[in-house]
Amino acid sequence: MSDLERERRVIESELNKPDDRPDRSLKITRRTFLHRSIVAGAAAGAATYGWFPLINTLNMAFGAQAPFAFAWISDTHLYPKNVNTRFVEKATRAVKDVQAMKPPPDFLMFGGDLAQLGDPVELRLGNDILKEITLKKHFIPGEHDWYLDMGKTWSSLFGKSPWTFEHKGVTFIGLDTVSRAPDYWSASKMSPKDRMGHMATLDGSVAGPWAGVGNDQLQWLNKTLSPLAKDKPIVIFTHNPLYEYYPPWNFWVRDWRQVHEILKPYANVTNIHGHTHQVLYNEIGAMRSIGMLATSWPWPYAPEGVPALTKPMIRANPGDHFDGVGWGKMTIKAPRVEHEYMMWRKDVYAETAVDSGTGDNGNQILRPRVADQMWPYK
Repeated sequence: MSDLERERRVIESELNKPDDRPDRSLKITRRTFLHRSIVAGAAAGAATYGWFPLINTLNMAFGAQAPFAFAWISDTHLYPKNVNTRFVEKATRAVKDVQAMKPPPDFLMFGGDLAQLGDPVELRLGNDILKEITLKKHFIPGEHDWYLDMGKTWSSLFGKSPWTFEHKGVTFIGLDTVSRAPDYWSASKMSPKDRMGHMATLDGSVAGPWAGVGNDQLQWLNKTLSPLAKDKPIVIFTHNPLYEYYPPWNFWVRDWRQVHEILKPYANVTNIHGHTHQVLYNEIGAMRSIGMLATSWPWPYAPEGVPALTKPMIRANPGDHFDGVGWGKMTIKAPRVEHEYMMWRKDVYAETAVDSGTGDNGNQILRPRVADQMWPYK
């Protein structure tokens, strides 16, 4: 049996379990192809950007009224230019790639962590870079955008969440999963910079399980979805994944169970999220989740909890700061959505565990975490 045939059988067995699952019309195929980058109006574009990498496509059942595409950029983690221009260069490259899309996408979604330390200089720099894209743009915040001034600059530039809109038969929703951390800073008399510094760490040893949707947004989500038909195509944008992947790094939202209870009646729900900086795919109940790339750097996979349906990305070359990062394109066609990881390298997927950093299959099990004891579920 070939590796491809073995992989297809594993995927088929996962998708056809006799319990709650996405709509039965869901089909997933994995196909890889070379996509050449063409920079509009620049003859040197192909030489500069070369061949795009192998790209993963997920075909999903959707009922869009007319085909359309949108682009996703997130996790740029910009510093001021006088501190670091590397991340600026990569964000600018992603913007140029989106501008070069033919036909152009209907809109751009920015998925949070525009800034690194929430500095208004960083946020305004990111706003100026994204202004080069003349498409309609939608925004949700990341924790790096928020905790210096508690979202004041972010909200003034990009508005507030949650929000929703309809587009060609699809309901789009943007949630804020980052602003509801429990206040640990006041008792410690932290300065805004100290607070932001703790929120900017991966392991969250001080900030704790800060990621959450919150009761107010849960009520809003339930109210927003209740008039919709149960087979209505729904796309939910969040910075953090809406399931329990790895709580010690806040690769989750702490109230993910309530989120899934609200979403349970709906058969065509897709969550697109940033924050994890890696190729990631999961299904729980009727919701499928897609993790998106960062333009800044790739995070390693967590030591446990990587969803079994994920085909891990290969380890990035630390000597190439454009390796392992990129942006995303979603093309919605009736009856499917094609998702493309626009990663800036040739070899995207790891063929062996040692190349992927996910270890053996024993750590690809979703199970209750120690964070459930740290933060009692209510």
